[in-house]
Amino acid sequence: MASVSTWFQALSPLYQSLLAGCFTWFVTALGAASVFATRKVNRQLLDAMMGFAAGVMIAASFWSLLVPSIDMAEAQGVPGWMPAAVGFLVGGLFLRLADAVLPHLHPGARLTEAEGIETSWRRATLLVLAITLHNIPEGLAVGVTFGAAALSMEVATGATLAAALALALGIGLQNFPEGIAVAMPLRGQGISAGRSFWYGQLSGIVEPLSAVVGAAAVLAVRPILPYALAFAAGAMIYVVVEELIPESQRHGNTDLATLGAMGGFTVMMVLDVALG
Repeated sequence: MASVSTWFQALSPLYQSLLAGCFTWFVTALGAASVFATRKVNRQLLDAMMGFAAGVMIAASFWSLLVPSIDMAEAQGVPGWMPAAVGFLVGGLFLRLADAVLPHLHPGARLTEAEGIETSWRRATLLVLAITLHNIPEGLAVGVTFGAAALSMEVATGATLAAALALALGIGLQNFPEGIAVAMPLRGQGISAGRSFWYGQLSGIVEPLSAVVGAAAVLAVRPILPYALAFAAGAMIYVVVEELIPESQRHGNTDLATLGAMGGFTVMMVLDVALG
């Protein structure tokens, strides 16, 4: 185990980000693979899991992204609140604009409720695009944290490799229900298990790519790191408020979804504080 840890630490942050992104994609694929076992998942369980995912993302946005953003800005001699506020708002605005332009359909919604520009694309494609769009900030968040760890600012900011690994683990955990949320509705509509799985895992393939992009960006332009961390946080919070929380409570399981969110927040907070 120690040799594996040493080997991973010796990798460049780009390769570390790629491997971490592949892990988060793999967990998405695991969730999508549930279609091989059943055609339907318990709605209460899925809502609790979606709430859990929301809690993980909220905690990650604060502990893993905004706090290091503030610390790094202060270490650079910049008012700590400024990059955090600017990056956070720009991240949310970016997701809002992407939401308005890219055709997509949230899990559980009717085809007539598709968002973005009008298109004749099939339901499966729109479902995949919805989760893919919202996986981009997760991948970016993983990448920028590995980039932050590589910039040797651990003492001043707490941006360590362990913290980056904790974030990747938390993002991976909350990707499991996202894979289910894409694949299971397609399976329920009579699409084969193989094709349902393919579409479900496809929604997560963007995470390794965006993780590498995030790491490369902050390594190339070090001063943008506080803004990049806050940008990822703003984009993730937009996803939570705009999609995950409403979707988890759409079917009336509000208490379960809320408890799931609290559980997810606690798990991610413990991971970040204990490992980071």
